[in-house]
Amino acid sequence: HRRFDYRPKTDPYCQARYTFCPTGSAIPVMKEEDVIEVYRLQAPVWEFKYGDLLGHMKIMHDAVGFKSSLTGKNYTMEWYELFQLGNCTFPHLRPGMDAPFWCNQGAACFYEGIDDAHWKENGTLVLVTTISGTMFNEMAKWVKYDNETGIYYETWTVQASPDKQSIVWFDSYECSKFILRTYQKLADLGAVFEKIQTNYTSIILFSGEPIYLGNETSIFGPLGNKTLAAALRDFYYPFKPHRTVIEFFVDLLKIIDRVILNRQFYLFYNLEYWFLPMKFPYLKIIYEEVPLPSGSKTSFGV
Repeated sequence: HRRFDYRPKTDPYCQARYTFCPTGSAIPVMKEEDVIEVYRLQAPVWEFKYGDLLGHMKIMHDAVGFKSSLTGKNYTMEWYELFQLGNCTFPHLRPGMDAPFWCNQGAACFYEGIDDAHWKENGTLVLVTTISGTMFNEMAKWVKYDNETGIYYETWTVQASPDKQSIVWFDSYECSKFILRTYQKLADLGAVFEKIQTNYTSIILFSGEPIYLGNETSIFGPLGNKTLAAALRDFYYPFKPHRTVIEFFVDLLKIIDRVILNRQFYLFYNLEYWFLPMKFPYLKIIYEEVPLPSGSKTSFGV
């Protein structure tokens, strides 16, 4: 997943049904001698609206919690879509614009308090490590860097097969990946984690070797490929928001025809378009273990 030099301003066209990070605050500077408990937080996606429904399918959202021993204050930190999951997964086809229009930024959210009921009722709230105030402050600097340079949400992981040793063509970039990066950064700073099992959700597409198609300019620009541009718009059209149940099922049949029967998928990744020759089983939601860090690595250092 590519890092960028800066975060662009969002277009007013991009609107969220639910406000991003409504009670967000700056990350505080902790006293060096503070002892801070770090908690693993996990709950079903959209639990506030659907309860445990998505939890039964193991579609989970991840966050990390902190508790200061000096002040007694709790904090929550997470990373998610600015304009909800649908906008990050599929574009809008705007009138008068040839190119699909994406509202796919994601960002970190930090706020005071941990909603114990939210995380405990259908999910997880468990202590994973203890850190010093100095380590917390170093982590905060890294979060700023990570948030300013890793700006686009990516729903899909794309693999060659369900085999665990399979080639990963594209990796997702979502809430759980941010938590894994945060844990690794804390390990780099010297945190020692508890030995507990930690599982995360991945939504995987299965594809043969992807074919590079180009970027917005090369496909949709004045010298672009009009046939390919039309194919991309045609592919994304059925994924639009639906006003009626009938409209939804008509478009669902189109999606099944394109993705499963004709084995075609177009992926937008790092501002570029790729063609995926789809393979059985096409799509799978997995909830698999990714262990907590056992030692220091430098792969996520600033």
